[in-house]
Amino acid sequence: MVSPLSNDAVGFAPLAPPTMWQGWDAFVHRAPVPAHAADDDGDDGAWSQAEREDYHSELAVMRTPAMDSVFTAVRRLLLVNRRQQVGARRGLVIFGPATTGKTATMMALGRSFQLADARQHPGQAERRPVLFISVPPAATPKMLVSEFARFLGMPIADRLNQTQITGAVCDLLCELGTQLVLIDDVHLLDTQRRAGAETSDQLKYLGERIPATFVYSAIDVETSSLLSGVRGAQIAGRFKIFRHRPLAYATAQDRAVWNDLVCAMEDLLRLRAHRAGTLVKHAAYLHARTAGRIGSLSHLIREAALVAVTEGTEGIERITEQLLSEVELEAAAEAQARPTRQKQ
Repeated sequence: MVSPLSNDAVGFAPLAPPTMWQGWDAFVHRAPVPAHAADDDGDDGAWSQAEREDYHSELAVMRTPAMDSVFTAVRRLLLVNRRQQVGARRGLVIFGPATTGKTATMMALGRSFQLADARQHPGQAERRPVLFISVPPAATPKMLVSEFARFLGMPIADRLNQTQITGAVCDLLCELGTQLVLIDDVHLLDTQRRAGAETSDQLKYLGERIPATFVYSAIDVETSSLLSGVRGAQIAGRFKIFRHRPLAYATAQDRAVWNDLVCAMEDLLRLRAHRAGTLVKHAAYLHARTAGRIGSLSHLIREAALVAVTEGTEGIERITEQLLSEVELEAAAEAQARPTRQKQ
């Protein structure tokens, strides 16, 4: 008998992480919906429960004004950097509180760029226009460049030193036509410590050797050591800063943006008894629960949908405010939402 917590029970197929080329390329080319399509009434009766669970597990975060701003900024930087031959090119740092959608924005940026590159270079499957990695904890320069190599599938022999790995990585990225380097969790670099400072220097060197535009994401970079001191001044002198804030709900325009996002996510739901417009009707509640954080909103809707699929019956397979209230979010979101929930 299969355990209800087993991956096999929900049709889960392990995927390579996006910090490896196989996982990244799969993310870029993954169909946004399952193979089966809903019929004219929106009924997905042809889908198995496993397919429906998998579908809601990866329900996409919709495009936001912040994403559009980042796309525009990076598109301009790519033009500025196109012919630069000397020194580090200009880059972008996306920063803000946790769960505001920074990583999702960065990955959406990389996906859009890679698909555009494929259209411009048909039949060149060997190209690697985008590289996406995450800074490992307590990173050293060798650990960082080894993440570059791991993404590319380069074997790293124990006898190779940092300089040799760096040279091989830079040469290969030039050969593969890499133009966009995305580095997540840069706030993990503590430049007040020797290893973090040296790794920051390694990043600067890679930016000078690789003819690509670098985009970093970080949590609350203004309170970290990333932009302080001599090394921080170097980053501040070469990188634009984009503040990825939670979505507001104060003005009519704010509410329109939030409501459109909730409506777009609701349109993606595949629940047999869900009433269209339910989530939009509760848009203010959803904002209060999540404090306008995209990651928290995605979690709340996805978990509620999965509970409806797995724990409800076909007759009540829908998301209600009661069901939403039963979903516990991450500690930070719950702490911010607690005063609102207590008033209800």
